[in-house]
Amino acid sequence: MGDQKAIIAMSDQYIMRTYGRLPIALVRGQGLYVWDADGKRYLDFVSGLAVDSLGHCHPRVVAAIQNQAAQFMHCSNLYHIEPQARLAKLLVENSVLDRVFFCNSGAEAIEAAIKLARKYAKKKHGPERYEIISAYNSFHGRTLAAITATGQAKFQQGLEPLPDGFKYAIFNDLESLKSVIGPHTAAVLLEPIQGEGGVNVADGKYLEGVRRLCDEHGLLLILDEVQCGLGRTGRLFAYEHYGITPDIMALAKALGGGFPIGAMLATEEAASGFAPGDHASTFGGNPLACAAGLAAVQTIIETKLVEHSAKVGDYFLGRLRGLQDRYPFVKEVRGKGLLLGMELSIKAGGVVTRCREQGLLINCIGDHTLRFIPPLIVTGADVDAALKIVRAALDQEGEG
Repeated sequence: MGDQKAIIAMSDQYIMRTYGRLPIALVRGQGLYVWDADGKRYLDFVSGLAVDSLGHCHPRVVAAIQNQAAQFMHCSNLYHIEPQARLAKLLVENSVLDRVFFCNSGAEAIEAAIKLARKYAKKKHGPERYEIISAYNSFHGRTLAAITATGQAKFQQGLEPLPDGFKYAIFNDLESLKSVIGPHTAAVLLEPIQGEGGVNVADGKYLEGVRRLCDEHGLLLILDEVQCGLGRTGRLFAYEHYGITPDIMALAKALGGGFPIGAMLATEEAASGFAPGDHASTFGGNPLACAAGLAAVQTIIETKLVEHSAKVGDYFLGRLRGLQDRYPFVKEVRGKGLLLGMELSIKAGGVVTRCREQGLLINCIGDHTLRFIPPLIVTGADVDAALKIVRAALDQEGEG
């Protein structure tokens, strides 16, 4: 175990300053807990930004990675890869989609979805179809096309000129979407829950209306489930809450149980937009990543963590909403399953700091919204332990 001050100093000296890092260096994780280099333990309700859905170092994922690493870590997609085929089969059999493209991250999955939507639209409708409509306050990743699809100007500043072919509509406002659909529209890209936008949950009738509009205009519906997919909301996929079928879906984060992997899924019809050579990824779907993904998804399904997420999430949501009566500066609590947000009328950064000092890791979105994304293995007792710290932090903020 290294010296925490030395690690932080080395990081500050040599790593590009693209992150506003907190003053701790995490060196170990097990289950719901992580430890910093000084040996302090934290209850982790950030879970790697929804990546560590099984907690840290889940034994099935660790064993799968160890076994695969000793056997075969990488080969080109010029060849068939057994763990890749098995993971694709598992995802298809548990969703409404038919084909899978593997990549390395959520942003890459979104890039693949944008490329597929444009390829399909041009083949199906002609060269004038290329625009992607997304929502204000969305977040779709950090590559240039994904950040352009992101409906938050603060992420785009200094990157101009941005790629053409993107428009935005107001989230949960069907009339706003109708107003921007035009002759060049190819697809609509939405998050069922806007995680980085403030844990904004799509209304059921809104998504039903979006699906209907897409059908009427011959558009593809792309759902970004990078953060909210794979059990996070109390269903295996968030679209299941709404009774709709996407044409394309992006996954990542929880897919690898902590190991980097992303995936773009599509219906057979939408997938017909791609032909050999239209898209590729050198590391996408490599044996090691897919072995981790297979173990992670099998564990989520077989141990009924989806149902567990729904049950504990309902309990957590109720406890958080109970805090609204106690603290006048708690404006709203929202979310589904174990993707929850608490909006404050005061700045939330101080609460995050006080919680960290007391051994709880949470984070805030923007200036005012606390986000809670614990591993799906969390229990009601763990929620109670976390909320005891949150209440103490809110008490201190209220006094301040």
